[in-house]
Amino acid sequence: MTQDPSSSVPDPAAELRRIRWRCRRGMRELDQLFERWLAQAYPTASEPEHRVFLRLLDCEDDRLWRWFMGYEACPDAELSALIDRIRALPA
Repeated sequence: MTQDPSSSVPDPAAELRRIRWRCRRGMRELDQLFERWLAQAYPTASEPEHRVFLRLLDCEDDRLWRWFMGYEACPDAELSALIDRIRALPA
């Protein structure tokens, strides 16, 4: 039995819904920052930038809060650069 090649191709709309759900952190400030990036930068971001964003979403909320608010420096250069870009987006 052969597998339908279209079944292995992810649905971009479904993937974006999954990512949007992962952006819901329960902290309004983080939710707004992530949603802003999804709306303004995600559509034109490269695949490597998408992967860095997904890594950022894997981080714990308290750590994200400290990084985004500038209370602590993020030790990962890629994540730190993305945090700076997200913070610089217009509201």
